This record gives sequence, structure tokens and C-alpha cells, in this order.
Amino acid sequence: QVQLAESGGGLVQAGDSLRLSCAASGRTFSNYHMGWFRLAPGEERDFVAGISWDGSRTYYADSVKGRFTISRDNAENTVYLQMNTLKPEDTALYYCAARPFPFVYSDSVARNGRSYNSWGRGTQVTVSS
Repeated sequence: QVQLAESGGGLVQAGDSLRLSCAASGRTFSNYHMGWFRLAPGEERDFVAGISWDGSRTYYADSVKGRFTISRDNAENTVYLQMNTLKPEDTALYYCAARPFPFVYSDSVARNGRSYNSWGRGTQVTVSS
């Protein structure tokens, strides 16, 4: 399995921006579709965004569409989550996850945490009002 390490979280104010990174190692990064999920206290883990192995397809939760952008750099073995116009309700522990290619990667598959077999430990994002 690929190893994943998130970074870039922090404490920001509402309206600010952050860029999360997820560095992959141990396997060929371009062989994986990637997703971002988040877990807030007292809540279930939620899908945030997903990107196919070649970056040609992206998927977003309705709550972040238009504010967050997922991207990847296969040469750098990294997937990013650019988060703009942050809101207090975006406060959560953010995880990246990997799903092997060539397994199918559709919108419904991307949104299901069970589709992924590798997870990072997460990076905390806290947005104050």
C-alpha cells in the first residue's frame, strides 16, 4: 500500500485560505485515485473531494463546491486541496486517501470512504468566526 502524509492544516479565521498537501510514498503515485475526507467532532467522516489518477476527473461535496479545489502533481507524488473562503463549519481533521487504479473511479465511488484502501493520519483545520 501507498503511505500518505498530510500537512498544511492550521488555525485560520473565517474567509481565509489554506492549502493542504498529501505526500505519497512507497508506491507509484500515478497508480492511485485520491480523495480528501474530513472528520469533525461528533460527526461522521465526510467526503470532501476526489481526483482521478490522471487528474482528468474531479468530484466535490456540495458543501465545498466553488470554494475548494483538488489537484495533483504526479511528478511530485502529491495531491493538494486548496481551500478558499473557509467557514467555521469547515473545522475538522482532514484526511487524504488512495484508491488503486485501474479500479473504477466514478462520482459515487469517490464519495464512499470504503472505496479507498490507504489513509493518512490527518491534518487539523480550525476556522474561527
